[in-house]
Amino acid sequence: MTGTAGQDPRPGFEAVSNDAPKRLTRRQIDDYNELGYVGGLDVFTSAEVHANRASFDRLLDGIGESNAYAINCFQGRSRTIWDLCTDERILDCVEDILGPDIVCWASHYFCKMPHDPVTVPWHQDAPYWHLAPARTVTAWLAIDDSDEENSAVRFIPGTHRLGFIEHGESRDSTVLGLEIENAEELGDVISNDLRAGQISLHADTLAHGSLPNTSSRRRCGLTIRYCAPSVGFTDDDWARGVESIVCRGSADGTHWRHVERPDGDDLSALGAPLNIGGN
Repeated sequence: MTGTAGQDPRPGFEAVSNDAPKRLTRRQIDDYNELGYVGGLDVFTSAEVHANRASFDRLLDGIGESNAYAINCFQGRSRTIWDLCTDERILDCVEDILGPDIVCWASHYFCKMPHDPVTVPWHQDAPYWHLAPARTVTAWLAIDDSDEENSAVRFIPGTHRLGFIEHGESRDSTVLGLEIENAEELGDVISNDLRAGQISLHADTLAHGSLPNTSSRRRCGLTIRYCAPSVGFTDDDWARGVESIVCRGSADGTHWRHVERPDGDDLSALGAPLNIGGN
């Protein structure tokens, strides 16, 4: 959270206007504007799903299951992650929301192992980030099938239009120190169920979280954070930890730096450079 747990003065959600979308339907764009998310977008084939899972398993084997949440912001050091972040099919969906110039500035594997007790409390992403205005779109890529049973991400549709909601100190043992108190009073809760290989897109001011995984099935997803190059930093020190990829179009004349495709998967310097929230 930036500064205090109260309201944030930065500009909040701005509705998308796109009369000629490339990949999404106009109805899906309307849903994004009204609900704050669009889900169930098919991207990867069955063979690619197996490859994506094998790649993550290999990365996890290299660092150990105890670090299941630690593959955070490695898009500039891991070819596996870089390639997923720059996949043209994902970018086609994102372009319909952001426009033709797209920067990826963060990524994070969220892997809830079977019987994982970790709770991700209700929160908005944008208050954790030193960016303005709030225009980041998160693509949530399902590495495993993700559903209510194995702790899929939960959304409260429409909360993205409430501005920056006040957060209080988290009362339970969670991965975040702040949470939206009495969040379920803000609206109905939906489970963002995805089959492996599908993505959802959600706004950075949408309230979301996840419960412990009480099932015997793993729930792994890769979050990829995208914005337009016109989004600026509000903290220079925080900005120095960002390893960004100019995925499409141009970022000329902006502060965004482009990281070229890495040669391999270097996870040797574990430790997230950024505090980017949870899913």
